[in-house]
Order: sequence, then C-alpha cells, then structure tokens
Amino acid sequence: MSGLRCYATASSDFAIPGGEIAFAQSTGPVHVFRQLANLAIADAFPLAETRVAPHIEIMLRQYELVERVKEYDPDADEALLNRAYVYTVQKHGSQKRASGDPYFSHPVEVAGLMTDLKLDQETIITALLHDTVEDTLATIEDVEKNFGPKVARLVDGVTKLSKIEQMPEDERAAENLRKFLLAMSEDLRVLLVKLADRLHNMRTLHHIKNPDKRRRIARETMDIYAPLAERVGMYEYMREMQLLAFEQLEPEAYDIITKRLEQLRQTDTGQVDRIALDIKQALSEAGLDVGVWGREKHPYSIWRKMAERHLPFEQISDIMAFRVLTENPEDCYRALGKLHRTFQFVPGRFKDYISTPKNNGYRSLHTTLFYDRSMRVEVQIRTREMNQTNEFGLAAHWAYKQGDRPDGAVGWLRDLIEIVDASHDAEELLEHTKLAIYQDRIFAFTPRGSLFQMPKGATAVDFAFAVHTDLGAQTVGAKINGRHMPLRTPLNNGDVVEIIKSGNAQPQLSWLGFVVTGKARAAIRRAVRMKERDEVAEIGRKLFDEIVERLPTKVGKKAIAQATERLEFAEVEDMMYAIGSSKLSDRDVMEAIVPGSTADMPKELSQGRAISIKGLPPGVAFELAQCCHPVPGDRIVGLRIKGVGVQVHAIDCLELANGVDADWVDLSWGERSRGAIGRLNIVLYNRAGTLAEMAGVFARNNSNVINLELTHRDEPFHTYEVDIEVQDLAHLTRIISSLRASDAVAQADRI
Repeated sequence: MSGLRCYATASSDFAIPGGEIAFAQSTGPVHVFRQLANLAIADAFPLAETRVAPHIEIMLRQYELVERVKEYDPDADEALLNRAYVYTVQKHGSQKRASGDPYFSHPVEVAGLMTDLKLDQETIITALLHDTVEDTLATIEDVEKNFGPKVARLVDGVTKLSKIEQMPEDERAAENLRKFLLAMSEDLRVLLVKLADRLHNMRTLHHIKNPDKRRRIARETMDIYAPLAERVGMYEYMREMQLLAFEQLEPEAYDIITKRLEQLRQTDTGQVDRIALDIKQALSEAGLDVGVWGREKHPYSIWRKMAERHLPFEQISDIMAFRVLTENPEDCYRALGKLHRTFQFVPGRFKDYISTPKNNGYRSLHTTLFYDRSMRVEVQIRTREMNQTNEFGLAAHWAYKQGDRPDGAVGWLRDLIEIVDASHDAEELLEHTKLAIYQDRIFAFTPRGSLFQMPKGATAVDFAFAVHTDLGAQTVGAKINGRHMPLRTPLNNGDVVEIIKSGNAQPQLSWLGFVVTGKARAAIRRAVRMKERDEVAEIGRKLFDEIVERLPTKVGKKAIAQATERLEFAEVEDMMYAIGSSKLSDRDVMEAIVPGSTADMPKELSQGRAISIKGLPPGVAFELAQCCHPVPGDRIVGLRIKGVGVQVHAIDCLELANGVDADWVDLSWGERSRGAIGRLNIVLYNRAGTLAEMAGVFARNNSNVINLELTHRDEPFHTYEVDIEVQDLAHLTRIISSLRASDAVAQADRI
C-alpha cells in the first residue's frame, strides 16, 4: 500500500497502481477522503477487505518522507531526517491515538503537510518531534543533543507545557496562546508547524468520543487557529479548519447546508462550466490568456452569510465563485475592465487588494457580476504567483527554493505580542487576541499617506493606538477627512485620520465603550490599572505614616528598607500598594519595621486608633460635611457656622477652597461610637448580576449601604453613587480595593 497516500483536503490527488484519480470538487474534505479512499483501495487491492474505516490514513513511510524533502531540497541531510523519523517512532512507542492508530502517525502526517509546503529540513524535523517532549520521556535537552539548538528551540516553541493541560478551559487556551505567540515572534516556523498540527488533529477529531471535548477543541480552532491561519494568508488551512469546526459546533446547520449543496449539484445542468466558459471566452476576445474555474463557496462561509444577513439558503444568490488567473498584474486590471464591460457589475462589491494588499500579503481583485441579469457571480482575478501566495501565504515565502524568507515578526504579530504583555489575565488575553486576529478590514490613512488596516467599526482611538501605543495614550481629539469628529466616530474605507494629542492626556476608561481593536482595549485597561495602582499606593503611604506614629520609636529609611525586605517586596512602592490594597495588616507592618514592637502593645493600638472628634468645646454639636464625607484617617478641619454648629471637612475638600464665611477650628479624630459615611462613585458593567456582586463586596467587608443612586446610564456601563458606613480610612480603602478587584466593577473611586 506504499503507493497510496490520502489527504483530507478540498482538492486531493490519489495515486494508485495502474492510474490516477483526481478530485477537485469542494464537497467537504472529510467526506471526499472517506468516499474516494474506499474506491481507490477497492480498485487497487481487489483481494483486500473493501470496507475501509472512516479514519483510515496511509502513513508516509520513512523513505517516502525523505524523498519528498530531497525533491525540492537536494542538499537536505538525509541521515538527520531518517534519525528524526526513527526517534519519534521509538519515543512514542506503543502510544495510540483516539482512532486506534499508532500515535507516531500524527507527527509523521504533520511532517507530510510541511513537505507539501516545501519547508526546510529544520521545520520537517520539528514537525516529527513536536509532541515528543510533551507526550514522552524525551526532554528539550535530548532534542538539542540529537538534532541541534535550532530544532530544540522550534520544538520548545510548539510544545504545550504539561501544566497547561490541567488549567481551566479558557485559562489553558490563553496560556497556550501566550506561549505560542511569544515563540513564533522569534521564529514564524513555529506557527506553521502549530497550524499543521491543529489541522491534522481536526481531521481526526471525530474519533474523540466525548462530545464536549470535541466542541471545546472545535471552538478553540474556530476562535484562534483558523483566524491565525487567515492572518498569515494560509486560506487552505483556514477553510478546512473552519469546515471541520463548523461540523462539530453547528451539526444541524452543517447537515442542512451540505445536503442543499448536494441537491444543487445533482440538479446542475452544466451551468458552472457554462459560466466559466463565457468568462474565458470574453477574456480571450480581449487577447488575454487566462485560466478560469468555478467552485462552490465554503459551507461555513454560506452559513455565516445566512446568519449575518438573516437570509434563508434560497436567498443566497452568490453561492458560486469563479477565479481568473493571469500572467501579470497588468492583465488583472485588463481582465477586470473587460468583465465590467461585458457583464453588469454589482455596485459596492468591488475590492482592489492588489494596490492595497491585506496585512497577510493577500492580493487579488474582487468583483461581483450579474450573469443572465439575475444570478450574482463572484469573480476573483489574480496572477498565478498571487494565487500561490494567497492560498499558502507565509508558508509560500518559506518554500526552500526561495531565498527571501521572512525574518522576524510582521506588524500584526508585533501587535499581538504587545497585547500579551498588556493583558491582565487569561480571559482578557483571549478577548484581545480574538479581536486582533479576526478579519473584515477597512483601510485608513495618516495625513502623510501611511496606510493602516483596521477592523470594521474601528474608531479614531483604535487608529491612534494602531499607529503607536504612545499616540493612543495621548489622544485628545481627531480630525477625519479634515473635520473635527468625536473620538467614537467609526472609520470608513479611505478615511484620512489626523490625531490630536497632548502630553498630559491619559487613556479614559469610557473609551472601552467604543474601541474595537484588541490592541486599544489592552492598552487602555493597562493604563487604567496603572493609574489605580498609583492611587492605591498613595493611600498606602498615608496609612503607613499613621502606622509609624503608633510605633514606640522613630523610623528611618534603613528601617523601611529592611521592612520591605522582610515582607518580601522588591520595592518600597510594592509594599505601599500592598498596604493600600489591604493585603497587609497594621500589625504585620509594625512587626516588619520594628520586630517585637506589638508584643506588649494594646490590641487597639496595633489594629488602629480609636475614633472620635477632638478639639471641640464641651457641648458643641458637630456634623460630618456632606460635600467631602470625611472618615477617620483623613486630615480634618472644622468650620464654625452660626446656627449649625461645627461642620467637619476633609482638609482637601473643594468647598474650603471656595472661601467660606466661618471660623476655622483645628480638629483631630478620637473615639467615636458609630461608623462614618464614605461616598463612592462606582461604574458597573451593564450585565446581569453586577449589582448583586457589588452588594456582596460590601457585605464581605462588613459595610452597610446607607444610600444608592443610579447617576448615569450608558450602553456598556452603569454609574452609581453609593454611601456606605465605614470604620475608618483603612476600612474604606479595603472596600475600594475589593471593588476594583471584582469582575463586575469597571471603576471605583471615593468622592
């Protein structure tokens, strides 16, 4: 059976003894494979059992793999390739896949996919070894010893750490993606092997018995790996991944669409051939030597169009797409002109990706024509060289016969790496990365003519962050096509965007309500977190000064440095943040500054000073000002107002700066029998359960809500003004820190 090799791809060649069967109809890769494999094996081996299991794969033999590499790379190290093949077979030993096949068939098939793309021998060896470190006793050191540091680095980039497999679903996917992005930023071949690995796993996904696991893998493929394949221009991989994931995620829709497509094929009276012939004849009359062929659109593409436009299958008019291949770019435009003169074209459906290629290098002209005045026909026009690059994208540049291999990360990959650094947790990383790698783009320009591709719906703020993170952070306004426009204005194709900046500006939390790019969202969230951290650290410094006052000795810089070291913080600022966010108790800080200082200290002193108002004459009434709501721990001052008594204000209250006609009284906190009132401004995400989560934070921190008022309602956010009963400033600080740590809360500040 060495002469038979089966591929589950939309266009596959099967070589069998005595002849060749070629098949190029997009009926669904897995089904093509199953049907044709049965026929081919039955014809080639009449004495063998004719029923072939659906999962059958004729694995590449060792000499076949080496021969395939030597065909395009005569200088390849045959001995090294042989050693890698034997190494993976030995290491995986008797391991089995879910299909029952030997496990080593998987890395061998991944290596076969790499040879289809004519990749260098280091990539082929990496494909053979990519699972050895994860699934066998082999180590990276073993790989480096046997195959060199370059292969070891590539294998390490593709390998999933064992601890990732034990993480929760979203966290595992995020950590997997994080490692993957960082590794491929150093060498893009990591991405190529990983995509081939995922593609082959998707081809055999139906063997996994657990439906939940199948759907999880399919969802991860649809959300991450298929878009990544698209972003590097590997459309063949993208389409097959989407189709196989679609079959698992939407089985009913998949069955309905594939059956309807099959019905259309059965009732087709040669219409596809007739349209292709008419297009070719029209172009021949213009003196153009072109290749033309038609194909059905991808079932997942049809389903997505039905979902987006809320249309039934019968109303999807452009199910067929035709491709025209020319010799050079000039002929592409000549062909476009001839087709537009011969057939009526659909307005608004023309795209020129030759003059302005996609980020992934995709180049083609797209137009939609009316055929016989009613049928819509999509036509793609490109050169043969463009077609090769468009189908295999980045991999086409890595072909061994080409010397100009890409080195380093392309622009969108650099953005992804920046997102990795800016993301706070696994969920955030997944959200931002999905936004960054999905398709559907528009083009916008800087005033100097630099072109930037953005997702549909992108705003001026997204554009600013796309140009540079610092520009986005300093944005205060924007001109779109010369006119001042709101920052939330969505951009259109061809817009010229001028960003107005200020060195004192900072990203605003409200921007999260309208930005759409992962890079912008990650940068805004990071800036907001850093601002909050600075505020918490400042509160921590104030609390630290109060703690020091209760110690029996003076404290110098050396004692503070030693306390920082005892509490295992790298910087004093980290300790102040921990104090401000209530991660350290007063007693812990005292003991770190002066060991043994709290042993004989009264409990109330080590926990915080008792509270009341000192400095008032006996019998004089007082009230805490409603404008600033001071709490024990704030520096305070009294205003003696006729007929009212004494109003207690925080020293930095804005009302004091307005000039008040009253006598000032120097006050301080002492004992107090009931809690003070702190007023907070809290911004909640507008989704179910966030109000309950906020109330839970108050309850867990032993605080009572005195008053709650909804002050502003926006699409993504609800803003509340909340009065809560607190013991002192430290208590209020702990509550604010807990609120900021909650997923329900976008922002929490004291008024």
